[in-house]
Amino acid sequence: MLPLLGPVPTHDAFVALGALVAAVVFVLEARRRGHTDERLYVVVTAALVGGALFMRLGTWLQHVDLRENASLAEQWAYGNRSILGGLVGAWLGVHVGKRLSGYRPRTGDLFAPAIALGMAVGRVGCLLTERPGTPTGAGWGIRLDDAAAARLAAPAGVPLHPSFLYEIAFHVVVFAVVWAWLRHRPTPPGELFVWWVAAYGTFRFLVEEVRGNEVVWHGLTRPQLFLAVTVPLVLLRIAVRARRGDYAGVFRDAPRAPVGAGTVA
Repeated sequence: MLPLLGPVPTHDAFVALGALVAAVVFVLEARRRGHTDERLYVVVTAALVGGALFMRLGTWLQHVDLRENASLAEQWAYGNRSILGGLVGAWLGVHVGKRLSGYRPRTGDLFAPAIALGMAVGRVGCLLTERPGTPTGAGWGIRLDDAAAARLAAPAGVPLHPSFLYEIAFHVVVFAVVWAWLRHRPTPPGELFVWWVAAYGTFRFLVEEVRGNEVVWHGLTRPQLFLAVTVPLVLLRIAVRARRGDYAGVFRDAPRAPVGAGTVA
């Protein structure tokens, strides 16, 4: 565990680095696709603001009785950060930014690779500072010393699932697939982001089983309850579009011209 990088909190440092990496990837892809409208900066800024707000406040509503929840000020200062809350906030921010700026083109294809690589970097901060996961018999489990175990309310000397490492690997693989292949395919505008949401939501629901988060209802954690509602809706949307044939050309190569064929001048 490494809570500080010099005077800087490790988690915050890697979150900031992840945001920077995501911004660089976003700009590169925007230029490649010809998105040069300056109104796009308004959309990106709104996404960052919405993501930051909801990441801080996304775990506020934990009890049906509102009096049992922390005040918004307490939540902002001391509450847990929520990646899922941040993603929802960023998604809302994009729509607010588009409404304010009048920018209409779909931006999901720009955000998909950017978010994937940015989250891979940001999760390094979680790996170095947060409770790894549930106990495991696997040889790659992380063992906490007494000080780290006491700080994280976790067992000392017991191998724990490196759940954040699993997530880092997931995002690296997704980024590689999108960057090297899918972004060059004829996908419907904005659809790469929808696919990323479906993939990450499914993965996150499964990895929650080894994250060690609080179980709140019928063996499910709060993130799992949220994902159990939202992921099926996204998958249904994808299934409907696939049934309509919207993805027909994505996974099929264009026919090659016969050898020697060409245009006669």
